Amino acid sequence: MSAAVYYLVAALLVVVDQVTKYLTRAFLAGQGTLEVIPGVLGLTYVENTGMAFSAFSGFTPVLAVLSLAVSVLLAVAIWKKWLPQPFCQWMLTLILAGAVGNLIDRAFFGYVTDMIQVLFVQFAVFNVADCCVVVGGILLAAYIVIFWRDEETPSAGKEAEK
Repeated sequence: MSAAVYYLVAALLVVVDQVTKYLTRAFLAGQGTLEVIPGVLGLTYVENTGMAFSAFSGFTPVLAVLSLAVSVLLAVAIWKKWLPQPFCQWMLTLILAGAVGNLIDRAFFGYVTDMIQVLFVQFAVFNVADCCVVVGGILLAAYIVIFWRDEETPSAGKEAEK
């Protein structure tokens, strides 16, 4: 599959992320928590100047540079097919979309807009980009741990026969 398809999907996910963040800033700022599923899921406007669980709060410029570097690395990894399995390419696409989505917020607003809140347990408020990074990262790691095998090169096999 062409890298362009992966980039197109990543771009569409970034659009979904940015639209949800725009709607959050436009309609939820100062509104408290809107319970979507009572006791389970809510929407809450949060300006996060850090990363996951607000770690490194106040380091937005550093996190923006890091997000940019990771985004470029992921785009190259997809283009060069460093992980050629289609499943891995899709997971890199998810991670790329999440990195770019949060990079846009950091670059333009100085914070990341978070809005999705799990209500039945104490957990960080997060966004669509965070979902992409987490799902992509966990599934990619699981694939590598479970299915990754060092493929024997033809020359290595011939050396073993001697």
